[in-house]
Amino acid sequence: MTPGVRRTLRRGRTWIVIALALLAGALVLVVVQGAVRAPGSPLAADNPAPGGAQALARVLADRGVEVGQVRSLDGALDAARGGATILLHDDLGVLDRERVRELASVADRIVVARPDFAALEVLAPGVRLAGAAGDAPADAACALPAADRAGALSDGQRLLAIDDDAEASGFAGCFPSGDGFAVVAGTSPDGAEVVLVGATTPFANETIDEAGNAALAIGLLGERDAVAWYLPGPGDADAADAPSLAELTPGWVSPVLVLLVVVTVAAGIWRGRRFGPLVVEDLPVHVPASETGEGRARLYARGSARLRSLDQLRIGSIRRLAAALRLPRSAEVDAVVAAAASTTGRPAASVRALLVDAEPQGDRDLVRLARDLDGLERAVHAAISPDQALEATDPTGRRP
Repeated sequence: MTPGVRRTLRRGRTWIVIALALLAGALVLVVVQGAVRAPGSPLAADNPAPGGAQALARVLADRGVEVGQVRSLDGALDAARGGATILLHDDLGVLDRERVRELASVADRIVVARPDFAALEVLAPGVRLAGAAGDAPADAACALPAADRAGALSDGQRLLAIDDDAEASGFAGCFPSGDGFAVVAGTSPDGAEVVLVGATTPFANETIDEAGNAALAIGLLGERDAVAWYLPGPGDADAADAPSLAELTPGWVSPVLVLLVVVTVAAGIWRGRRFGPLVVEDLPVHVPASETGEGRARLYARGSARLRSLDQLRIGSIRRLAAALRLPRSAEVDAVVAAAASTTGRPAASVRALLVDAEPQGDRDLVRLARDLDGLERAVHAAISPDQALEATDPTGRRP
């Protein structure tokens, strides 16, 4: 009945399989995410991955341009006050219009890679997103020196459209493709010189060496002695402007939740009343002692509780020995050991080891100790039983 390793594994094979499946799924997820997600921040100056821009940052540094990477708006404002060119790439879209306007009011020159709606509305009103270019722009067709030196750009460009108001305010496009431009330059309402690059391909490591991408990127960022590489992080987001849970939740959710609560309570009451009122009645219960003993023995065997099983046998033996030796119920174990040893003539150490100290190392030891306990009880009863002849002459059965 004692479960072994094989039996234990067979009993828990379902949970083992589930745990292995979950572990395998987690490993697959980690591998897939590691293979799909590019390491480092996109377009970061210290990121050597294909989506980073470490190559451009090192080329600028070799040309004497001081490249400083900032991850907070305060750092970008300090760099702008020092006259540095601000390279802005808000990949997460965390900057709101107020923060972009604050940056534009301080900076003299801002280069925006893949601008979002907030940047376009604040820095270049009238300029909007116009999709992706079908072919690689092959002609700058503008007066921007950096674009003119680049001559052409690689595939993967995104376009920006200029409406009449933006054109009247001085915004002009470079690298035309259809109705849009890959690069748009002009002056923001706050007076900052703004260059909008629709895509990140002119700056990224994997595409900077294609066509005139490198010439455009170096020309835009190398005009001044310092460049502030500003990649906004979650700390730049305005927590006060974040929508609340109630604002994000559709209007039908709250009524449905209330209805579900009401239906759950009604269903509980309905199902509960079907069983009728509770009845308190004393029911006679008879459990045979043999079934209780067998059930407890199976539990001990299933849990490999050999010592606990032996202790139960010892407790019963000690009680029976104390009663047979006419000892009080409050007698200590040592008194029972001494009386049993004196009665049977056995050494007190061996009797104590049998009743207290010995521990079974396996099922065989448990069976042997149980038999020894039974033998000790038999020996005590045999030693204290009255002589047959004396029993016939002395009706009281007293010992001589």
